[in-house]
Amino acid sequence: MKKNVLGTLLIPCSMQPITGFMRDGCCGFHPEDLGRHTVCAEMTDEFLAFSQAQGNDLSTPVAEYGFPGLKAGDRWCLCARRWLEASEAGYAPPVILESCDESCLEVVSLADLMYHALR
Repeated sequence: MKKNVLGTLLIPCSMQPITGFMRDGCCGFHPEDLGRHTVCAEMTDEFLAFSQAQGNDLSTPVAEYGFPGLKAGDRWCLCARRWLEASEAGYAPPVILESCDESCLEVVSLADLMYHALR
């Protein structure tokens, strides 16, 4: 069973839009996922603009990959390093701790995630 950063059962991040490396709604760790999409976050306009400025446009739909494009309020599994980069720049979107895979703690600290936890 996969666990979250709190040590409890990992719960789905989003089914609408469907997220996760395996498109199963969960931000679980998968060895094939080189980007480590293990941080469940709720998108903000500020983060989406930051991500686009870094060369990762998450707002524009990409039909050939079944990607709907994200908007503020959508939940999505983010790369742990991208989330950390956004946090260090002051643009970290809030996270859902119960949906962040425990493996993301190899990249980001629990204290940082807790500080940005969705309340």
